[in-house]
Amino acid sequence: MRNATPLKPRERPRRPDSEIDRWRGERTRWMATLEPTLLFHKLFDHIPGVYFFAKNRQGRLMFASLGLLERYQMSDDAEIIGRTDFDLNPDTMAQAYVDDDNQLLAGTVHLVERIDLWWDRQGMPDWFLVTKQPLYDTLGQVSGVMGLLRRPDEEERSLPVFRTVARAVETIRRDFGKPVLIADIARDCGQSLRQLQRRFQTAFGISPQDFLMKTRVVAALRLLEETSLSVTEIAGRCGFVDASAFTQHFRKRLGFTPASFRRRVSPRTGEDQGKPR
Repeated sequence: MRNATPLKPRERPRRPDSEIDRWRGERTRWMATLEPTLLFHKLFDHIPGVYFFAKNRQGRLMFASLGLLERYQMSDDAEIIGRTDFDLNPDTMAQAYVDDDNQLLAGTVHLVERIDLWWDRQGMPDWFLVTKQPLYDTLGQVSGVMGLLRRPDEEERSLPVFRTVARAVETIRRDFGKPVLIADIARDCGQSLRQLQRRFQTAFGISPQDFLMKTRVVAALRLLEETSLSVTEIAGRCGFVDASAFTQHFRKRLGFTPASFRRRVSPRTGEDQGKPR
């Protein structure tokens, strides 16, 4: 590749507006001939680390890429079509997603970009970039919402606002089950506590203390759903000082106790406490 010549785009004259309008009309007619369930969204099944979804105005999933199905441990489209965020996620998380959608559906905003906690392939809480836009019908009216989830790439991680935050996030992901002091994380990142708090607020809209607690709660959700560990054992694994503190923070963020969440997702889990399923 040493002798490879960089590709230089060919010079092209500017086309008249009438020609552009003609091709846009041709595109509309061409799109009308395509099979709706086999459109471009199928490409997202083959893009590693990128997850696509589309919902109608009622918030029910119409499309989800293969990677998204795998994250929810579903085998095919039949398991997810027609479901809402509340069918798939804890209520507080689902409500945050619906609030985003409602802004897009109402036309208040035309783009939503934020960072949120989700799961990596090893089952660890990780941060993902979420991008959402409205979907329009043939009359130009908002007919739903489409979006992508993906991990930040290396270039994005090199941005100043992410550089310190990314290092802190990796520390929290690794050590959330241990006694963690945000002041120690800030020092390891070469920042004062106030600087780290300000950068977290810019990137996530929450403080590093809240991010740590959210990470612990998200990790606890997974253990409650996928194991038979007792509430006390889960509290210890996720970095809470005791079961009482765990229950307090869990209820504050999700609106119900760990025990009631477990009964919702798996009524029989409590029959064999202490053994992973």
